[in-house]
Amino acid sequence: MNALLFPKRLLLALSIVLATGVLPRAQATDTYKPQVGQPGKDVVWVPSPQALVDTMLDMAKVTPQDLVMDLGSGDGRTVITAAKRGVRAVGVEYNPDLVQLSRNAAAAEGVSDRATFVQADLFKTDLSQASVITMFLLPSINLQLRPTLLTLKPGTRVVSNTFHMEEWEPDETKTLGPVGCSNWCTAMLWIVPAKAQGTWRTPQGNLTITQSFQMISGTLGSTRITGKVTGDQISFTAAGSQYTGRVIGDSIQGSNWTASRIN
Repeated sequence: MNALLFPKRLLLALSIVLATGVLPRAQATDTYKPQVGQPGKDVVWVPSPQALVDTMLDMAKVTPQDLVMDLGSGDGRTVITAAKRGVRAVGVEYNPDLVQLSRNAAAAEGVSDRATFVQADLFKTDLSQASVITMFLLPSINLQLRPTLLTLKPGTRVVSNTFHMEEWEPDETKTLGPVGCSNWCTAMLWIVPAKAQGTWRTPQGNLTITQSFQMISGTLGSTRITGKVTGDQISFTAAGSQYTGRVIGDSIQGSNWTASRIN
């Protein structure tokens, strides 16, 4: 079939199927109703409150240029909410009945052109095309995913309902009040940082960076530095002077300074 005539969302679904080796279930009963707390492959199913879903997408600043991937998409509410905002979104869910339930719900909401659901193992799914990852998993699952998340393109936003990623501290945390959200009401946002660790040559002397997730320390010449990497943006202070720039592979481009990686 001519790829130009193939719907983009189906091409995306097909690419995920090829990457995971899992085919979507053809049918599910219309009477299937999931039960809160029912067991799943990695976690029990508990839906995120709608108010928190909205908050998570707000924190990620999703736009129609994004691709949202929801890991463990359950009844599809996060994917459908993103699709209602004009955003392409993919739900990855292991339970085939929940996948079909989500597809039916997306069709009923009129967003099937932007909301795609695949039956797949989230640990075997290619996440590299996503610009936003959403999830409501356990800390142990988050930690298993953490190495993969850190390899995603710098600037990719990761938003979790309630559960942390240990030493990788969130860049932003927001907890909703009791009105509109009584349980599972904390959203945490991480922005995947560029890899800045190493030694760089600059006009001001060698810049040596030690990086722990998004936080950096080290020296510029003989002066100590502290700072942060947010996506591909780096900022640090040395001897009272502020340095900002963009990490582009083996170079850093600042407004009035540059650096090239030595090692």
